[in-house]
Amino acid sequence: MLAALLLAQLAALPFPNAHSETINIIQWDANALPKIYERSAQLPLTDDELVKLSKAGFDVPSLVKMISERRCACDASADGLIRLKDHGVPKEVIAAVSLHSLAPNRALTLDLTLDLTGESQEARQNFLYFFVSDGDLTRVFSANLGDLLAHRFAHETMVDKSDLLIAHTVRRIRLIGEVPLKIYGAHTVLVAASANPTLTHPSGLSSTERAKAQTYSLDYPRASMQSLCRLTAGYQRDAVLTDRWNFAGSRFECEWN
Repeated sequence: MLAALLLAQLAALPFPNAHSETINIIQWDANALPKIYERSAQLPLTDDELVKLSKAGFDVPSLVKMISERRCACDASADGLIRLKDHGVPKEVIAAVSLHSLAPNRALTLDLTLDLTGESQEARQNFLYFFVSDGDLTRVFSANLGDLLAHRFAHETMVDKSDLLIAHTVRRIRLIGEVPLKIYGAHTVLVAASANPTLTHPSGLSSTERAKAQTYSLDYPRASMQSLCRLTAGYQRDAVLTDRWNFAGSRFECEWN
């Protein structure tokens, strides 16, 4: 009965189970975010906007000038250029797309902030996991909170005075790193805390850990001026075991421009 239940839970998870890749994010550092490349104050054109402008009667020189000034977050693959041709976009404009399109995304930048509130020493679930589905692969990013707090860049300590009666110490850790993705479009993201240090798939989470995890959707563009996602995860002091933190939840959002 238990085996059948576990198989049913595994089938319900939107993560491929055949292959996984695990990265320990302790190697990340709070370095500067990559610069955004801009030629114009306007956002890059997209495939759909280019087709719309072409059908609206904009002449070839005007379209080529727009593309050279604003760049194009377009699909410049062979299939993408054929689609533009099928929609009636002139060959000179297609050539400009091929020359000036933004480079295809190969990875997104993840800006991770961990806030640990309260005078505690370690977490009940001491390992934070970030799972991303990527075609037939599940990418796994893990962090041991104890190792992060002991690392050379360690953390900054602040005081939260939002409670007028009790001031709380907050230890903040910030890490920035790259999440390689090979598939464009829809991805599923799961953020969870676990006591298990060797997870390679969300199916390994306990029922309690799975209930406290958060699932997010991610629409990964083929090209963009930036690929930045921000993940904030919070831990709070346990009400009973005051020397322990409990996972309180997370927030995840992305900017592509």
